[in-house]
Parts: sequence; C-alpha cells; structure tokens
Amino acid sequence: MTVLLLVALGSGLGAPARYLLHRFIQQRHQRVLPWGTSAVNISGSLLLGLLFGGAARWGLDQRVLAAVGTGFLGSYTTFSTFTWETVRLVENRAYLAAVANVALSLVAGLAAISAGIAVGMLWAG
Repeated sequence: MTVLLLVALGSGLGAPARYLLHRFIQQRHQRVLPWGTSAVNISGSLLLGLLFGGAARWGLDQRVLAAVGTGFLGSYTTFSTFTWETVRLVENRAYLAAVANVALSLVAGLAAISAGIAVGMLWAG
C-alpha cells in the first residue's frame, strides 16, 4: 500500500508540473509545432534517464523509483497529448509539421534519456 500512495503523491505533483511547463512554453511559441508537449516529453525523458542512471549507481529504493519514475514522471510526460497533437496536424494537412513532430519527439526523447542515463551514472559515481 505504501508504494501505491507514493505513486499517487508523485502523480499529483507531475500533472500540474506538466500543465505549467506546457502552458509557459506554448504562450511564448505560438507555432504550428506543439513545442510545449515536446519540451515536457523530452525533459521527462532526460529526468527518467537521470533517475535510472543514478539508481544504477546509488541502488535507490524501489519506492523512490515508483514515486518519481512511475508517479511523477508518468503523469508529467504525455504520450496521449503527443499523439493527439500529431493527428491534429495531419487533419489540418500540416503533414511536414506532423512528421517533424514525430521525428523531434522520438529522436530528441531517445537522445535525452540516453544522456540522462550517462550523466546519472557519472554523477553518482
């Protein structure tokens, strides 16, 4: 039961953090591409990489991983919004922007999580 409560607590913090960052970025970058969602998902990938890279070195308790990884970062990042925004781009016939959104999210997300793991393992060592 303790792990479930920690996940719930992390989730309760992650969703508002996502909302605030997304809103902050979108208000400053009114473009075709959904920069707010990209920033949230890429930063979430970096943070998840840092968490698991650090956990590999520090041996973090599973409760911490559940609260931060599953709870906070699970509600902070948003695959559903990414896919919805991509579909909207296609519906609006912004095909190049849709492809760019997918490519940016996948490439930058993979790079961010890889960098996070590497830095987390170095930082912790």
